[in-house]
Amino acid sequence: MSKKESEGPVPEEVLAETPAEETQEPTLEEKYAQALAEVEELKKENLRVLADSENFRKRLTREKDEFFKFATSSILEEIIPVMDNLDLALAHGRQADACKDLVMGVEMTMNIFLDTMKRHGLEQIAAVDVPFDPARHEALGQVERDDVEENTVCQMLQKGYMLKDRLLRPAKVMVSRKAGA
Repeated sequence: MSKKESEGPVPEEVLAETPAEETQEPTLEEKYAQALAEVEELKKENLRVLADSENFRKRLTREKDEFFKFATSSILEEIIPVMDNLDLALAHGRQADACKDLVMGVEMTMNIFLDTMKRHGLEQIAAVDVPFDPARHEALGQVERDDVEENTVCQMLQKGYMLKDRLLRPAKVMVSRKAGA
């Protein structure tokens, strides 16, 4: 026997002689750590789902409130031309003394109409001598005036209307400018 044979098999030979080790089954600690990780992931997923459902609920509530807030806008938009015609009737009727009683009746009707519309959130944009606001006014032209500040509404051509905080129709106005500008 050679010296090598008497010393025993070389480690490489031992590995070759033993069957390949099968995958070791995880220990209890490893299984526990894995279960804890899965529980944490499920908790995170659960929180995401809860947050999504809460956001969805809030969005539905916001959309419902928005719908109720502006549900009357379409009917009010159709009524605005009627109010314009009442204004024209008043402007024309005030020019003739014979129409004094008729003008008074139309004014009363118009006031009741405006009060009703205000209760539903409709607001007229009809002020003159106020600063021009492009969010509320549509400038149709400029007028040279030195007696008012520049960019001031100096003439109302058509009244505008807002429903709560939404513009239904901008007021059509003439805006002042300084002479020679």
